[in-house]
Amino acid sequence: MAALRYHMRAMTTLTHLQCSACGKTYEAGRALNVCACGGPLLARYDLEKARRGWNRAWIPNGPSTMWRYQPILPVRKPESIVTLGEGYTPLIRARRLGERIGSANLWIKDEGLNPTGSFKARGLSCAVSMAVELGVRKLVIPSAGNAASAMAAYAAAAGLEAHIFMPRDVPQANYIECRAFGARVTLVDGLISDCARMIGERAGEGWFDVSTLKEPYRIEGKKTMGYEVAEQFHWELPDAIFYPTGGGVGLIGMWKAFEEMERMGWISARRPKMIAVQASGCQPIVRAFEEGEPRSRFWDNASTVASGLRVPKPLGDFLILEAVRASGGAAIAVEDAELLEAGGDLANDEGIFAAPEGAACVVALRRLLESGFLNRDERVVIYNTGAGLKYLEAYSTRFPRLDGGEHDKLGGLITPR
Repeated sequence: MAALRYHMRAMTTLTHLQCSACGKTYEAGRALNVCACGGPLLARYDLEKARRGWNRAWIPNGPSTMWRYQPILPVRKPESIVTLGEGYTPLIRARRLGERIGSANLWIKDEGLNPTGSFKARGLSCAVSMAVELGVRKLVIPSAGNAASAMAAYAAAAGLEAHIFMPRDVPQANYIECRAFGARVTLVDGLISDCARMIGERAGEGWFDVSTLKEPYRIEGKKTMGYEVAEQFHWELPDAIFYPTGGGVGLIGMWKAFEEMERMGWISARRPKMIAVQASGCQPIVRAFEEGEPRSRFWDNASTVASGLRVPKPLGDFLILEAVRASGGAAIAVEDAELLEAGGDLANDEGIFAAPEGAACVVALRRLLESGFLNRDERVVIYNTGAGLKYLEAYSTRFPRLDGGEHDKLGGLITPR
């Protein structure tokens, strides 16, 4: 009976869309991309209505997915929802790793356990669900890897046509997934920015673009990471959140979630320090943060083994920088060799084989502890955004396969040929 009551009340409170740059508002029930000014559109809700008709105590009676927060998600018709079980990922205490680097209250939010092995499942579940509700039949996306996999999977589940433009050197796992899900894949000699440009040049194809922040609903799926961390900590936010920042939609989404929860009376005004983590070979947000600029500049010759961090200029850069600065946070870049080593440490200490992007956060945390920016007793959450198994090419440089009976660095004998 409790679960039935939850679903009867769990109607969206979506009211309109609003430009994050100029503030212009748009009707919600239309297939829109960005504002006329070029700014990303954000979904807005009647949070007073949500507060009156939805109690956080009812949430455990909902599904064990991100759709437990349906009143502040945009889908109006339950039959439109396309779900593969995304969200409600575990929050794992990392005691041994914390001891190694000097953090006594360290937690890992493991997004690698989502469908298709990354946090991208959240955003694409929501975006594809809205495509179904709004009657969109053909989707297109530029992607460095994991977003493509997720879009292909959810489009397949919904029976929609998926077109993907991805760099030729994406991890093999992402390419194979997309093909297996039946997507039309175009490999591009270049970066995700080149993929996006090619899509723009083919605007007459009749595709709906679900690029990062070029439609208003992916961020709504991503923001549920903020709702979950609050729920899992009994509605008290951590002191610091480390987030791998390529497009940065997860960080922007969590910041949006915190504001919504405060307005519903679920949390206090206290916010975590938001730490944006990038790779040294592609750090437009770090440079802008250090230079005191409100927006980033395009990062030339972007290069990193953490493919999700290889975004030369995020569309939502101003929103990322606003959240980092308003929270008293920081932006930090780490070297590829460091993040791969940290990925091995995390796996060895905690049994979590993280994506290189998530591993980068371990390096960043260690540095901020050493500098005194954070102290050892603060509650810290690292978001591991994907599964390490999707990055075998990258990790093979850290753990090369040895033949002929050689010993690896840990002293184990490799079976000879």
